[in-house]
Amino acid sequence: MLGLRKEFGRIAAVDGIDLEVPAGGVFGYLGPNGAGKTTSLRMLLGLVRPTSGSVELFGQDPAAVGVAALDGVAGFVENPAFYAYLSGRRNLHLLADMDGGRHHDRVEPVLEIVELDGRGDDKVGTYSQGMRQRLGLAAALLREPRLMLLDEPTNGLDPGGMRDMRRLVATLADEGLTVLLSSHLMNEVEQLCSRLAIVARGRIRFSGTLEELRARQHGPDHLLRVTDVVGALAVAGEVPGVRAEPTAGAAEILVTVDGPGDAARLTVALGRAGIGLLAMLPAAPSLEELFFDLTEGVERRGPTPGRCASSSPSAAPTWAGWRRR
Repeated sequence: MLGLRKEFGRIAAVDGIDLEVPAGGVFGYLGPNGAGKTTSLRMLLGLVRPTSGSVELFGQDPAAVGVAALDGVAGFVENPAFYAYLSGRRNLHLLADMDGGRHHDRVEPVLEIVELDGRGDDKVGTYSQGMRQRLGLAAALLREPRLMLLDEPTNGLDPGGMRDMRRLVATLADEGLTVLLSSHLMNEVEQLCSRLAIVARGRIRFSGTLEELRARQHGPDHLLRVTDVVGALAVAGEVPGVRAEPTAGAAEILVTVDGPGDAARLTVALGRAGIGLLAMLPAAPSLEELFFDLTEGVERRGPTPGRCASSSPSAAPTWAGWRRR
């Protein structure tokens, strides 16, 4: 996607998105509801024409060459739709017919992949929401895609259905398929994705790995639970490379270190001072905290015309305080 923009009247649902999805693995497209994720995917699939900008799928633009650009691409946007009065197997055969009749021999294998081979002859109207989502995945796999676009694939599923869908997506990625996963669920992206982009108000606020996102944050490295807070703060003040501060917890301090060896020296110094170390926990922010740092202010302020927040150093999120989890 390059400079991708889509306007509905005076509203820019997608406002100049630049994004490249690398081959392999699961790429998370994360943002709050209404951020422009689904509109972006619709433009990727040629279902919506951009107001400006361009899309390339393996070097071809759907807006320019039409359906030919979708060779090697599959997926579903929002909820997959099927004929409820037909069986799951019959629905897949009809889809194979619509796609030129090339993939009838794929129906049985994909039903097995999504674990619906035992229910393939049942009417889709009898399927649970989780089964319908898995049938949507099977329909996408009919085309033997290299890239799969999935828009909120666990939406409306119970915890068991979410687990099964995530397991399927992870398995497909492990077998070499590239998956672009649109979601507003932080834990889903954290579990599945090797890289991610965070979008808010139609603009990319961050793109990279989760480790790169966390590296943008500034804050304490460790939470220590100790038997003597006052004594621990005094000891920490004598250890080079260590900075400590109290927390609201009665027996806790937050520690920032210059290097991994500094934390080890602090624990040794505490022991020599007779101060018990009850626990040493990472104080790194969760993806949820990083997500809110990047999007909450944006949602309140709205985008600045002509600027992408992710391109400016001032847009880097700042530490908002360690939240006990």
